[in-house]
Amino acid sequence: MPAGMALFEALVALHVATGAVGLTAFWGPIVTRKGAANHRKWGKVACYGFLGAGALAIAMALLSLYGPEQRHPEVTDRQLFDGLFGWMMLYLGVLTIGFVDYGLAVVRHNRDRRALRAPRYQAVIAAVVISGAWCGYFGVLVGHPLMVLVAFIGIVAMLIQQRYIWRTGEPARGTHVGEHFRALIGMGISAYTAFLSVGLIRLVPEHVFNPAIWAGPSVIGVSLIIWFTIKGKRPAKPSGVRPHPQQVGDGLVERQ
Repeated sequence: MPAGMALFEALVALHVATGAVGLTAFWGPIVTRKGAANHRKWGKVACYGFLGAGALAIAMALLSLYGPEQRHPEVTDRQLFDGLFGWMMLYLGVLTIGFVDYGLAVVRHNRDRRALRAPRYQAVIAAVVISGAWCGYFGVLVGHPLMVLVAFIGIVAMLIQQRYIWRTGEPARGTHVGEHFRALIGMGISAYTAFLSVGLIRLVPEHVFNPAIWAGPSVIGVSLIIWFTIKGKRPAKPSGVRPHPQQVGDGLVERQ
């Protein structure tokens, strides 16, 4: 096996391993009580898994674009292959890292939102926007709407983050929780999409360019964001606190 191909296969194996950790742990923070020890534990595992998967996705994308051998000769449209498995995978890797970085940062700096304006955080957001813009432009060139769609979603997400970072005045208490939640759901969307591409071309190569399959993670992830956002805005139900037995004379006491 040529050295370049061996390296690519090693990256795929590592990507699968780290991605599987992230994709499995991803649901832990969703189903556990927010802020609890289990929520933080599962969240850290998912974030570290996705950080590894995102970095490996970038490496795989660069190797697909500039490696010495052509990957997957069964794919005849090489320009479209470069778009989906090169530029879009590179963008999804950067996007995954960007979501993880922001999702953790808003919690770390929830008392000092201005810390997110530092070049260290702004550079990550800029990398997402630049790679997303190129992904969308390349999608227009090859006539694939999925590349344009995922680029649009990611860039809009970065603009929403910047609105929170640069807005004047202090946001309402707990606003960072919503930012944290949306970022980590976005992390799951981008990671699932990138992870899907690794297995899709091996298991069902005839459907590798089917936009309906690729759009699945985005549909599910955006639906989760909408559902949890609506749920979070519902007014709390009365707690149904019973009066203290010593409250007599007002008709509210339940007599034994």
